[in-house]
Amino acid sequence: MHSALVARLDNLVERFEEVTGLMADPEVIGDQERFQRLAREYGRLEALVKNVGAFRAVEKALEEARTLADGNDPELAEMARDELVELQARHAELDAEIARQLLPEDPSDEGDVYLEIRAGAGGDEAAIFAGDLFRMYGRFAESQSWEVEVLSASEGEHGGYRELISRVSGSGVYSWLKFESGAHRVQRVPATETQGRVHTSAATVVVMPVVPAAEVPEINPGDLRVDTFRASGAGGQHVNKTDSAIRITHLPSGTVVECQDERSQHKNRARAMDLLAAKLADEARRKQAETTAASRKALVGTGDRSDRIRTYNFPQGRVTDHRINLTVHQLERVLDGDLAQVVVPLRQADEAAQLEALAQDGS
Repeated sequence: MHSALVARLDNLVERFEEVTGLMADPEVIGDQERFQRLAREYGRLEALVKNVGAFRAVEKALEEARTLADGNDPELAEMARDELVELQARHAELDAEIARQLLPEDPSDEGDVYLEIRAGAGGDEAAIFAGDLFRMYGRFAESQSWEVEVLSASEGEHGGYRELISRVSGSGVYSWLKFESGAHRVQRVPATETQGRVHTSAATVVVMPVVPAAEVPEINPGDLRVDTFRASGAGGQHVNKTDSAIRITHLPSGTVVECQDERSQHKNRARAMDLLAAKLADEARRKQAETTAASRKALVGTGDRSDRIRTYNFPQGRVTDHRINLTVHQLERVLDGDLAQVVVPLRQADEAAQLEALAQDGS
């Protein structure tokens, strides 16, 4: 473990002891607001401090086992070598767990998201690919017991979607999907291709956390233009093709949102306003991300739609994520919803980058 992280752990252990003492102070107990704030901090630190104690106990046991393994007593040395294997495994397990606990929490991780998929270059094939991506995310959501609700959709002439906006709800949705924003590229022979040539098409994906009601930014009604229109295309089986669909334009930023899934114009407007809040918050988040370390931006990307993040190559049956040079030769399984084999390495790489940043900040 990096020395800077060790020093950080020492500080957190000291803080835990300080908080423990404060919570026993009658003056603090009498101040309910302060007591509750300290109780929340205590809860966050308790598991970490417990693991730190176990980690240090294992380190001490390792030192003793190594001494015995190098000793002159053959029987004790053999027992110590057997114990070393178990201790080293436990040491690595605790090291990884403590590292995860040191990472700053992303308050959006446990929340729902808006998922936008748009066909890019490639005409009809791009729209079909956008449909494939939506099916992939839908299958993955099903495996996680999430719910997917289509808010707006514009179908392609030969299948798929020119544009689709959905809300994905469930436990930990953003933590799983937050690295999906960017340009996705497919290389395959389209069904309409008579010469058997491989074509390259693209679609863009944008994943935005749903903004909690208590955190929705105040939006000046005078900054909005609201249009009603008749829903077109299949925005899901419950679309009611009346003039209840809503389009809202945020004039200062030029941001446009639509919702056409509900039969009620009032409900569509409410959903469109929620989506607008998410878009504006996402834009602010992206601007803030531009100030982060270059190495971190290179890993997770800026979330910009022009960032090419992944290629799905049908002739070679592979999926390549360009941010971490990951290649998986199970394209059909990935497109059928087995997305974890791509997302988990991304999450691990991001955690490693965050830990490296923590170590550098503390050094």
